[in-house]
Amino acid sequence: MQSPIQTYLENLHGRIAGLDDGALASYIPELTKADPAWFGICLVTLDGVAYSVGDFSRQFTIQSISKPFVYATALADRGRDFVLSKVGVEPSGDAFNSISLNPQTGAPLNPMINAGAIATASLVAGDTPEAQWQRIESSMSTFVGRDLSVDESVYRSESETGFRNRAIAWMLKNFGIIDGEPMASLENYFRQCSVLVDCRDLAYMAATLANGGVHPLTGKRALPAEHVERVLSVMATCGMYDYAGSWLYEVGMPAKSGVGGGIIAVLPGRFGIGIFSPRLDEKGNSVRGIEVCKQLSRDFHMHVFSHAGHPAMALGRVYTGADAPSRRQPGAEMRACLNAQAHRIKYLSLHGFLAVDGIEYVIRRMREMAPDTHSFILDMHQVAGISESAARLLNQARRQFARDDIAVVFSRIHERPAIIEPLRKSAGPDDHGYLSFEDNDLAVEWCENRLYGGAAHYADRLGSLAESPLFAGVPAELMAQVEAVTGTASFAAGDAILVTGQAGDGRIFFIESGQVSILVPLQNGGHQRIASLGPGMNFGEMVLLGQTTRSASVLADTEVKCWILDTENLDRVAAEAPQLKIALLENLARDMASKLRRATQWISALA
Repeated sequence: MQSPIQTYLENLHGRIAGLDDGALASYIPELTKADPAWFGICLVTLDGVAYSVGDFSRQFTIQSISKPFVYATALADRGRDFVLSKVGVEPSGDAFNSISLNPQTGAPLNPMINAGAIATASLVAGDTPEAQWQRIESSMSTFVGRDLSVDESVYRSESETGFRNRAIAWMLKNFGIIDGEPMASLENYFRQCSVLVDCRDLAYMAATLANGGVHPLTGKRALPAEHVERVLSVMATCGMYDYAGSWLYEVGMPAKSGVGGGIIAVLPGRFGIGIFSPRLDEKGNSVRGIEVCKQLSRDFHMHVFSHAGHPAMALGRVYTGADAPSRRQPGAEMRACLNAQAHRIKYLSLHGFLAVDGIEYVIRRMREMAPDTHSFILDMHQVAGISESAARLLNQARRQFARDDIAVVFSRIHERPAIIEPLRKSAGPDDHGYLSFEDNDLAVEWCENRLYGGAAHYADRLGSLAESPLFAGVPAELMAQVEAVTGTASFAAGDAILVTGQAGDGRIFFIESGQVSILVPLQNGGHQRIASLGPGMNFGEMVLLGQTTRSASVLADTEVKCWILDTENLDRVAAEAPQLKIALLENLARDMASKLRRATQWISALA
């Protein structure tokens, strides 16, 4: 089954591919050879899963997107204070190739403009320009997760036409910002801009920053954690040059663009995004890339100032219908089916406010479990709310699972508009809506029925009172005496057979046909179902242990017929045959032990 994230990106790519504004970069002749139609998008999660569409494997030169990563390398090699003494962190408000220097110190205003990037290239560790280049190349490769190479033709084109950058380099030498040979540092800058990458590479570089400096697939640390926020801060305020303020206001993600057509965007703790489309606007930013980021930010609520936790926090306990079956007592045939198949019912306990990244993680886990799953129960008890975009993905996944004959149902939403409204709004026009249950027990019972192949399956009726488990082992002649003093009663669906707190009248009920629910009251005035009983089962038997008031209510779910045995009549029979009481108490003890085991199983599953 295709991920809803993948489907979303494919639709987004299709919508934006027709945007033909902008032009290829022409001041570097080699870049004019790009096809204006090239367009790729890639989104990478914190655990390294990549969703890609379009020309995501098309290689191009990284250009200015290299700047934050070389700046990161200089910070790691030289430390914050030394780098700050050479390159500032103030937005310039000018174009990428502006000569923006501090009038007092001559230091470039920030490392994202060319002046700052040329200075930064001179600050990485290495005794020679060649050693510094090896350090730059190695560091960028760690961010990407593979070895990188340089497009020599683009490098030569940049070097042969980079007259303005040469002037900037000599000016930096004049102010003492570059200590060594400025042209050597400039050539390393040209090389770093000419490194070949593709869209997925950019997304993994961004995801490494989003993941606190650790590559999400290789697990290698590319940048010390204390420097990650410094790099992201500079990207947020300076990465898009003279468009940086509008970008942060509208899109709200640290980002960096390059004149090769690439853009990276980072949502810390959540996603890394890479986009490639070589048509540029007048500020040197990819036209389609900007539009992709705008729509992603809007649709997935990716603004950096929006509150978000780690996506894995959206999913808590995962357990199965074998761990926590319904509280009803099914017939032997259905019990055998559930013993073999109930593990195919999966409970997923969701937590917190569900945003796109959290739901993406949940859906991905569901897809991993799908081959051995018949139904999913999404327990929403601890969910504070869900964004409309996340609800849209979840509903889409629900419909896709349904096409594979896997049901997705919800439980314990409890009439909360913060969950109900987004789920309702995001349902498609051909969607019959989602199925929601008041509690997990009702949800798993529905899933058990579906697994078994129909509605609740009890025996149609109990043939005689002697077949009740409570009378197991009672001799036939003694059983005949019991049946002689037993009455019958019928109840319509919805009738309250017993009510919590009422005085016990000494009656024990044995279900001949139909189904009842055992309910206990809650403080909010509602009720919690604790069991569902069918033919052959009994209730009210606690009077045998001296209980004087009813501890639970019993509601007829269907038309019900019962045998009713009054304990006074039972005592008269038992007075002549004490073994009757002994058998009843032994069977009652076995039944209570079985219920205790099931309760322990539930507690263990939920612990």
